[in-house]
Amino acid sequence: MATLSSPPWPDPNPNPTPNSNPDQSQTLDFDSLMPPHPQFLSHSAAASSPEPSPTPPPSLLHLSFNQDHACFAAAVENGFRVYLCDPFRELFRREFDGGGVGHAEMLFRSNIIALVGGGSQPQYPPNKVMIWDDHISRCIGELSFRAAVRAVRLRNDRIVVVVEQKIFVYNFMDLKLLHQIETIPNPKGLCSVSQLSDSLILACPGLHKGQIRVEHYSQKKSKFISAHDSKVACIALTLDGQLIATASTKGTLIRIFDTNHGTLLQEVRRGANVAEIYSLAFSSTAQWLAVSSDKGTVHVFSLKVNSSIPEHEKSQSSSNSGAAAISPSNPTRSFIKFKGVLPKYFNSEWSVAQFRLREGSHYTVAFGQQNNTVIILGMDGSFYRCQFDPGQGGQMTQLEYHNILMAEPEAAQPSVNR
Repeated sequence: MATLSSPPWPDPNPNPTPNSNPDQSQTLDFDSLMPPHPQFLSHSAAASSPEPSPTPPPSLLHLSFNQDHACFAAAVENGFRVYLCDPFRELFRREFDGGGVGHAEMLFRSNIIALVGGGSQPQYPPNKVMIWDDHISRCIGELSFRAAVRAVRLRNDRIVVVVEQKIFVYNFMDLKLLHQIETIPNPKGLCSVSQLSDSLILACPGLHKGQIRVEHYSQKKSKFISAHDSKVACIALTLDGQLIATASTKGTLIRIFDTNHGTLLQEVRRGANVAEIYSLAFSSTAQWLAVSSDKGTVHVFSLKVNSSIPEHEKSQSSSNSGAAAISPSNPTRSFIKFKGVLPKYFNSEWSVAQFRLREGSHYTVAFGQQNNTVIILGMDGSFYRCQFDPGQGGQMTQLEYHNILMAEPEAAQPSVNR
């Protein structure tokens, strides 16, 4: 194991008690580890412009936003690519002689990316997490497991790895195992972590159907929330981890809970018919929640549960969603004044804004860097940047559309043949 001369990240848990476990092992080479927050992703020296390739673009295997939603990574059949969201452009790509990457998780805007092999010819075993340093175009560490890796979540100080029925939490500085959690079977790899440096909050499925487990590491406590009667299908934490949004396999209602006490704070309705929820995303201020599903519509809901929202935004949100408000773009609001008279279906809180997409394709959503903008990534290669009107609501305005697989990088980058 390599010796680390100067720690790249502060360790908020300086005296961990690692658990030894035969389910996992790790190796590490941090000699060339970059600082956690460089100005931006570094690029290798530009090569001469590549000749146009007659071959079709590789298949997409996975898409994931980085922690501040400013960038996203695409895992493909022959490597991975990194993109900037606003303005949209491909920053760089790495190709592995046809070796596939099933997951690519960025660490903010640094050179560190966690890779998991995937596709018909995986570049790495699907039961390993490879820590890739793009500054030197090679892996500097790896974590091995007995089961296939379902998801990876990164913070400056932690690596969280999800397998079918376990979650492992590692110290990023030395890859020491700090904690492991048993879960109900979790084939989607559901897991969310907070991103503020002063505390770590992790949310995942519990051991029972419909249950959410929340780990408050700074308080050394676990909170169990009975969120749904059906299995949990999707979860998302706010940046500070104080709120969690959950959806079940039924997909009609989304619930927002306080993670500290497990209190249900708000419930919003996506629709009346069963749907598969693909992603949930809070805005940075937790004023808005975006939801995507297999019905082909992205919804944006107004939230009234975060006391840290500036007062002028609160008053605007309140005036836009008053109990007696009737909006032509959202006629369901006219039923709110009849609470207690009409069935619960009509009493539900409906979305403020919507954007319609092709039904059946898998879409992931996040809020953009500009106010009232939403980024939508599709597994069909689509990239949308849309804007919603918080006052009028209704259909969002499309600002940008791109096919991410047809984009060209800023400067031609050499492939990595390893």
